[in-house]
Amino acid sequence: MNRRDFLKSALTVAALAPVTRFAAQAGAGEEKGKNGRESNPQVTRRRYKNTDMTLPLLGFGLMRLPEKDGKVDRATARMMVDRAMASGCNYFDTAYMYHNGESEMFAAEALKKYPRDSYYLTTKMPTIMLKQEEDLERIFQEQLRRTQAGYFDFYLMHWLNAAHWKIAEKLKLYDFMKKKQAEGKIRRIGFSYHGEPEVLAEIAKAYPWDVAQIQLNYLDWELCRSREQYEVLTKLGIPVLVMEPLKGGTLVKLTPEAKAIFEKAEPGASAASWGLRYVASLPNVLCVLSGMSAPDQMTDNLKTFSPFKPLSDAERKTVAEALAAYRKSGAVPCTACRYCAPCPVGVDIPRNLAVYNQVKAGGRQFYGKLIYDAMPEEQRASSCVSCGACLKKCPQKINIPEELKKTAAMFR
Repeated sequence: MNRRDFLKSALTVAALAPVTRFAAQAGAGEEKGKNGRESNPQVTRRRYKNTDMTLPLLGFGLMRLPEKDGKVDRATARMMVDRAMASGCNYFDTAYMYHNGESEMFAAEALKKYPRDSYYLTTKMPTIMLKQEEDLERIFQEQLRRTQAGYFDFYLMHWLNAAHWKIAEKLKLYDFMKKKQAEGKIRRIGFSYHGEPEVLAEIAKAYPWDVAQIQLNYLDWELCRSREQYEVLTKLGIPVLVMEPLKGGTLVKLTPEAKAIFEKAEPGASAASWGLRYVASLPNVLCVLSGMSAPDQMTDNLKTFSPFKPLSDAERKTVAEALAAYRKSGAVPCTACRYCAPCPVGVDIPRNLAVYNQVKAGGRQFYGKLIYDAMPEEQRASSCVSCGACLKKCPQKINIPEELKKTAAMFR
């Protein structure tokens, strides 16, 4: 199946996927929920495999909490947690490093008034910080103290890539997590991933994972090869948790041309709603995490998911048109037509220019460098030999060798 057919079939199946709106009841086994607030519209939920457990399609990511004077604005953030719980958005994702450790402690503060079985809490083992096996127990116990949760519904290896996977394997992290699962401290095991699909496939096949968390949005579908990552996990039957569905706000701060296309298709609908609906329409997506940092963002997101409406064929075309307009107005007018491919020396020209445009359009260079460094060396802009083979193929008349030099310099 080619990329176009895969995308079309995946999103078409989404309309028939096991998405159900459950009136989840707090304390009813693994079915969690509404805390007695019958009047609030409830977020659509999706069933976990063939179990009775459902998760809200919208999850609250605690990485970008509202801040005041450099610290978490706890009053505003607590109000947002209460709003989320009342709407059935009862999946909370944190990590050891978020807000310099304050995120895990905030989770304890905000959720302590709710029954433990009325919400799902996910945190992660920071593989980048591990030096020896003793670190595993020390950090895990610290996370239990910080969150006061007693156990974690989902526990992930954080930020896996080729290098961090080697650390996890060397320190037998999976065995450690299975031990904690046997002790009742972890319910389900998974990992979050930033890297290439080839390494993801190796990791995904290594153990019987319960979930995997990947960066997925309509810009990264090709840029970060998210389509291939999603397909790897789907074929292996591993449910997908989505991070960065709006690319850290990039897909909210679109160009005027791209915004106009969305506005014409559905007046009044936010750019964020289009991005969230895009990823949630994929049938193997279990939960879409949004790092909501303001009450108005939560209001808009809850509206999008209460109830959730999968994208239609016409709406998928609208997303494609808006994406093309966004790319065209970048620093380099590359439309990712790929007429320049294949490069004689293997450089992935459209992908390099897309990363360059992303940073130039206001995206954080840190994330751009993550993508660039994860590419095989021969595919990076730095491998361009200025042979000029691409120049006569580009319909946009871009001086590709010169733009690749700028890209390589940006990430050197």
